[in-house]
Amino acid sequence: MMASTLTFTFVTLLVLTTFIRIWLGLRHVAHVQKHRQQVPTAFNGSISLEAHQKAADYSSAKTRLVMVEASAQAVLLAALTIGGGLQWIDELWRNLSPNHEIIRGAFVICSAMLVSALIDVPFEYYKTFVVDEKFGFNKMTRAMFFSDLVKQSAVGIALGAPILFAALWLMQGAGQYWWLYLWMVWSVFNLVMLAVYPTFIAPIFNKFSPLKDDALKQRIEALLTKCGFKSQGLFVMDGSTRSSHGNAYFTGFGTSKRVVFFDTLLDRLNADEIEAVLAHELGHFKHHHVIKRIALMFFVSFLGLALLGWLINQPWFYSGLGVTEMSNYMALTLFLLASPVFLFLLRPIMANYSRKNEFEADDYAAKHADAKYLVQALVKLYRDNASTLTPDPLHSAFYDSHPPASIRISKLAAYTV
Repeated sequence: MMASTLTFTFVTLLVLTTFIRIWLGLRHVAHVQKHRQQVPTAFNGSISLEAHQKAADYSSAKTRLVMVEASAQAVLLAALTIGGGLQWIDELWRNLSPNHEIIRGAFVICSAMLVSALIDVPFEYYKTFVVDEKFGFNKMTRAMFFSDLVKQSAVGIALGAPILFAALWLMQGAGQYWWLYLWMVWSVFNLVMLAVYPTFIAPIFNKFSPLKDDALKQRIEALLTKCGFKSQGLFVMDGSTRSSHGNAYFTGFGTSKRVVFFDTLLDRLNADEIEAVLAHELGHFKHHHVIKRIALMFFVSFLGLALLGWLINQPWFYSGLGVTEMSNYMALTLFLLASPVFLFLLRPIMANYSRKNEFEADDYAAKHADAKYLVQALVKLYRDNASTLTPDPLHSAFYDSHPPASIRISKLAAYTV
């Protein structure tokens, strides 16, 4: 009875979430195209009609691709679960390694994740070499695309294999509170990754060089000192080798913190605008947004693993999702694959929280730099990154981590009066 209820609930939510994703996409495209012929009043004089229309078309093209990808992902997930795909993978590895459950489990999980990841490759390839290429953003070669894919896979295996074996080992031998011990290991692992990522992992994919503009460097360091931010250094990333999009961010944790600017950003913004953008990023630091996100991630993972600790002993959890044999590794696989379906409708809550953080960072920037220059920088980034100025409000509520351009600019404009 419980198994059939789970199957019905899972299928219903899978269909519903896929329908919502497509419906939101259609709404967004229709809304963007409806406002394509006129630049919003707040951007008159700063963004041309041609740039506005380019952003509308670029956003529409990306959204249409996401809708197709959502459908493909739903079909694959259904095939892996209720369609018997995971059961077939499990039986295959049982025949190949019948007496080594941890090793067999690792192969089953890796096989399932590989199949799930492979379906995304054609869409990423199309986005890069068709959509981004058409709108003038792609700088990658096909050799670089596949080289990055190999590097990402190698890094994923190198970092993921130890934590995966630790998880399976704890699930098998740590007793009923294995999930608590795994949560502790997972939390420490994430903190370590935050610390080592800037120095050891990020350079595998991009080149980072110290900021050489002495005048700009002194200005930035003065702002960092004023705001009480200590970093490992100021670095420029060769973002232009892959895309013409620009950005800036903080990365790292503790003493490994560093400030990173895309070279494309430095080419587009003047010193005042760069300082204002940095002040915004410092706002995230001063409001402890990174620490709060880490704490939230730890809290959610604690609840998730506690739930898995209960589900792992429920036969209906397996049979309801298309698996006949109960096992630790299959419980983990099913949980990883199925949980996003049950959590999708919570996306607006997380997106709203993220947008709240952005408003707080903007407010901090306006108080520690000139809001006028942050507005100028944002307008340039909206224009050069072809970010639509007229997103559908409901689509934005689900997907946008940053506030809509018009709302964000209007709030900042109040500081310039």
